[in-house]
Amino acid sequence: MSFHGEGAPARHRRARRRAAGGVAALGAAAVVAAGLSLSSWWSSPSADAATTAASPSADAATTAASPSADAAITAAATATSPFAVDGRGARVPFTELEAEDAATNGTVLAPDRRYGTLATEASGRRAVTLDAAGEYVEFTLTAPADAMSFRYSVPDDAAGTGRTASVDVRAGGNSTAVAVTSRYAFYYGSFPFTNTPGTGAHHFYDETRTMFGQTLPAGSTVRVELSSTAQTPSITVDLADFELVGAPIARPADALDVVADFGADATGTVDATAKFQAAVDAGRTQGRAVFVPRGNFLLFGHVTVDKVTVQGAGPWYSVLGGRDPGDRSRAAGLFGRYAGAGGAPSTGVTIRDLAIIGDITERDDSAPTNAIGGSLTDSVVDNVWLQHTKVGLWLDGVTTNFTLRNSRILDQTADGVNFHRGITGSTVENTFVRNTGDDGLAMWSQTNVNSGNTFRDNTVVAPMLANAIAVYGGTGITVTDNVVADTIVSGGGVHVGNRFDDVRGPTAVSGTFTLARNTLIRAGSPSEWESGIGALWFDALNAPLTGASIKVSDTDIIDSTYAAVQTVEGSAVTGLDLDGVRIAGAGTYALLFQNAGAATLTGVTVTGVAQSPPVYRCGTGFTITTGPGNSGWSADATTCPPTWPAPQ
Repeated sequence: MSFHGEGAPARHRRARRRAAGGVAALGAAAVVAAGLSLSSWWSSPSADAATTAASPSADAATTAASPSADAAITAAATATSPFAVDGRGARVPFTELEAEDAATNGTVLAPDRRYGTLATEASGRRAVTLDAAGEYVEFTLTAPADAMSFRYSVPDDAAGTGRTASVDVRAGGNSTAVAVTSRYAFYYGSFPFTNTPGTGAHHFYDETRTMFGQTLPAGSTVRVELSSTAQTPSITVDLADFELVGAPIARPADALDVVADFGADATGTVDATAKFQAAVDAGRTQGRAVFVPRGNFLLFGHVTVDKVTVQGAGPWYSVLGGRDPGDRSRAAGLFGRYAGAGGAPSTGVTIRDLAIIGDITERDDSAPTNAIGGSLTDSVVDNVWLQHTKVGLWLDGVTTNFTLRNSRILDQTADGVNFHRGITGSTVENTFVRNTGDDGLAMWSQTNVNSGNTFRDNTVVAPMLANAIAVYGGTGITVTDNVVADTIVSGGGVHVGNRFDDVRGPTAVSGTFTLARNTLIRAGSPSEWESGIGALWFDALNAPLTGASIKVSDTDIIDSTYAAVQTVEGSAVTGLDLDGVRIAGAGTYALLFQNAGAATLTGVTVTGVAQSPPVYRCGTGFTITTGPGNSGWSADATTCPPTWPAPQ
C-alpha cells in the first residue's frame, strides 16, 4: 500500500527548527529580567532539571523547583483543573485525582514552566516524586471504581532503551505489582528527536492501567508505593484516573467472532493480522459485524477495513497491539483505504469499544505506525483507547462525514489526531487527549483544502510539542466547547494559521471560522521568539491571514504563560472578531499584535496581566476597533519596551 505523505517530515522540520531553538533563545537575559518572583517557573539554563532528568543515575526528585517558590504563583498555576469547567470539554468516564493533592510522604514538586522538567510536563505543573523505599502517594476515591490508570515517570536507562520496574498498587486489601517503564518516554535532542540519552531530554511521562478485581466504594484508598529502589531510583507520579469499568460487552447477535470463527490468538503471542483481515473481509461481504472478544491481540500490520463494523468487548478488555519485528514500519492499526492517486475511500466503517495500545517508541514520520488511518468516509470511531502509537488517528483525504467520539488518545509520539488534506464535514467530539508528541488535535490543509470540520467538547492536556488544538488552513472550521491545558513548548492552546507545507492560496484560511466557548488554561509556551507563543494565536507565515472571518466568542483564557492573544508573522491578520473573551492572568501581555492587520474587540476583559499597559502593537499598523463592555485595557494605551519582558 502506498503511503500518502503521512506525517510529512517537511512540515515538522520547519516547526521543530523553532522548537530546537526555543528555550535557548529565551536565554538568560529573559531569566535575569524576570526577578525572584519567577523562581518556581523559570531559572537559568545551568539550573535546568532536564540535565538531571536525562541522566539515568539522577534522582527525579532533583527536578523539584526551589523551595522558596512564591506561594501566590503556586496557587495561580494550579488553581484551575481542566475537569472543573462546567459545560465544556470531554465528559470522561473517569474521575481524575492529582498526586500533589493526595496523601504522600514523597516530595511534591513545585510548579515550573521551563522546558525539560518533570513539573513542567505534569498536569497542573506539579507532581510527586518517590525516591526511597516505602514512599507512596495515597488517593482517596470520591466515587466507586474498579480500575485505575496513572501517569508517571521513571528515569531512563543509560542506553536509552528504557528502564522497566514495578510499583505496588495497594487497594481493597490487595497489593499488586504494576509494571512501569521509560520505553515510551524520554526523547532527546532536536526534532525529530532520538532515543539516545543526551541533551534536550523531554517527554518524560507515560501511563499504565490496572483493574482491582473488585468495586471499591467512595472513600476507599488506593496507594501507589515504591517498595524498593533496586529497579528504579525513583518514580514521579502525576495523577490517577479512577473508573467504574464494569463487565465486558457481550458478542452481538449474528456477529462474527475473530477468535471463535477465525482462530485469532487472544493471548498476544501469535500474529493475528491475517485472521483479523479474513474476519473483516467476511464481515463486509456478509453484512455482519465483527466482534473482538476479551483478549490481547498481536498484529504485525494494518488491517484494512471497509463497509464493516468492528466491535470489541470494551477498551479495557479487547486490546490490539504489536509491531512487525522484521519491518519496524509495520505495526498494529485499523486503516481505511487511501483515497489518493485515484483510489476510493473506505466507507460505512464503525470501529468501537476496543483499545489499540501499540509499541512505538520513536518518532519516524516516514512510517505509518498510527492506530487508525487512511480514508474513512461516512464512518464512526467510538469509545476507543489509543496509546503508544505514532498518531492516534491520521486521516488522509478524500474523507467526508467522519466522526471520532467518546474516546481517549494518550502517549503518542506525534499528533493525537490530524485531519490531513481534503477532510470535509468531519468531527472530533467528546474525546480526551493527553501527552501527545505534537499537536493534540490538528487539521492540516496540505494540497487539498479541509472544509466544514468541527472539534467540539474535547479536553486536551499536556501536548509535549506544538498546540493543543491547531488549524492549518481550511475553510468554514468550527472549534467549540473545548478545554485545553498545559502546553509545553512551541505552541499554544488554540491556533489558526497559514503555516506549513502548501497552506496558501486555495488551501489558506478562508470562510467563517467559529472559535466559541473554549477554555484555555496555562497555555502558550516558550519558542524561538523572545515573545514566546500566546495561548490563542494567529499566524500568517505563508500567506496573509485576510480571507476569513474569525469569530472568537465566550472564551476564557486563564493563567497564560506568555501572552493571552497573539498575532504574528507574515504581512497581515484581519477579520478577527473577539467578543466576550475573558483574560485572567498572563505572563506578559493580554493582547500581542506583532504584524499589521485589524480586529474588533467587544466585551474583552483583562485582569492579572503582568505588563502594564497590557497591549502590545508597536509599529505594525494594527487597527483595533472597540465595542462596548471592554475593561482592564485600552486600545489607546500600548507599550513598546526596548527588550522583551520575561514572563511573570
